[in-house]
Order: sequence, then structure tokens, then C-alpha cells
Amino acid sequence: MADNIKPILCVVTSHPIRGDTGEPTGFAMVELTHPLDVFQRAGIPTEIASIRGGHPPIDFFDLSDPVNDKFWKDKKFRAELADSKILADVEPSRYSAVFFAGGHGTMWDFANTGAVQRVIREIWEAGGIVSAVCHGPAALVNAKLSDGSYLIAGKKLASFTNDEEAEVKYTNVVPFLLATALEEHGAQHQPAPNWTEKVVVDGRLITGQNPASAHGVGEAVVDQLTAKA
Repeated sequence: MADNIKPILCVVTSHPIRGDTGEPTGFAMVELTHPLDVFQRAGIPTEIASIRGGHPPIDFFDLSDPVNDKFWKDKKFRAELADSKILADVEPSRYSAVFFAGGHGTMWDFANTGAVQRVIREIWEAGGIVSAVCHGPAALVNAKLSDGSYLIAGKKLASFTNDEEAEVKYTNVVPFLLATALEEHGAQHQPAPNWTEKVVVDGRLITGQNPASAHGVGEAVVDQLTAKA
């Protein structure tokens, strides 16, 4: 069933430091591995890209999570992660969907990177799926379609909430508040209570609120791709 589905492009941040704190950050491991697990179980090929290519910085590196542990022991995954594609070099027409993993690093390099905006626009306008989880929707903040409109304008979505940002005490560290920035460009943000799973599907836009939502975002992407196949 998945044989004729083009790969899913999984994108992670290349930003290693959390603002002025000096604390290391990067992409949240669980927010990449859990969707990857879902995609692979469905037999859909995947490729990993990052903003600058090469080995991306990892945040929330928790090997007590069995899915994280499984992938970290997988030499093929480790090799692909270490040699992640430079996002600006990818050809969007090769992919059925793009998925943006979260982690605080995304707040410094997703929103204002031209390659992010190009990949989103071209995959969306070709009829593909655009998906993201937690801080991953930072990629959507400034994404515009060919007509100049914001992709998220008028669309329902989920992302890391301002309340969750306050709870982890990074409100004054991140360069902007994600939920607020999305709303300012017309998104209808759909928050759930802190740390509870929340996946929002609005047509081909699929988003999740936090790490607990990563698996569900993956499932929603697979459901759409296999329904069309």
C-alpha cells in the first residue's frame, strides 16, 4: 500500500544554544523518533534534513524512552542523522510530506530561514502534507504561499503553548512566543492543557502541541498518505 508513496522529509534544527543562557539545545529526540517509528512501520520511506546539514544538535536526549533507545542503537539511523541533508539543497518535489520536529533550537532558525519557507510552499502547493510538532511549527510562522498569503491564515493548528513555555521558564529566553506569533499571522491556535496530547488536522496541515503529541502527528500523516495511495 505504501509502495507508491514518495518519501517524507523530516526536518530538524541546527541551532545549538538556548538564547543567551549558554544552555545547549537542539531538536527534541522523541519528536523525531516517534514520528519516524510510525512512518517506518507504515512502510513509508523517510529522509532527514537540517538547516545546516551534518549532525544536528540534540535536546531532551532520553534513552529511557524505548523508541529513542531503539533508534539510537540503529546504525543506519545514526549514520543518516550524522549526515543530515542541507535543507537548502533538497528538491521538494521528491517528497509526499514534510515534517518539522520540535526542540527549542527551532525557535532560532526555523521561522526566518528561506529554505524552510520554500520547502513548505512547494510541498503544499504540489498537494503534499505539511506537518510539525511542539516548537516545530516555528517553521510555519512566516511560511507564505505563491500568492503572498500566509499558509496558516485561517487554519486551525496546535503548537507548544505560551503556558507550557512559562512552565519551563523560557518565556523570556525564546526570541518570540510561538503560539502568539502563529496567531498574529492568522492561525487559529487550539491549545490543550499543558503536556496533554493534542493533534490538530486542518486539511493537509497536521500539527501537534508537545512531545506527547509526536506519535499522533505521525499517525495522522500516515492516515492521509495511505488514504490517497
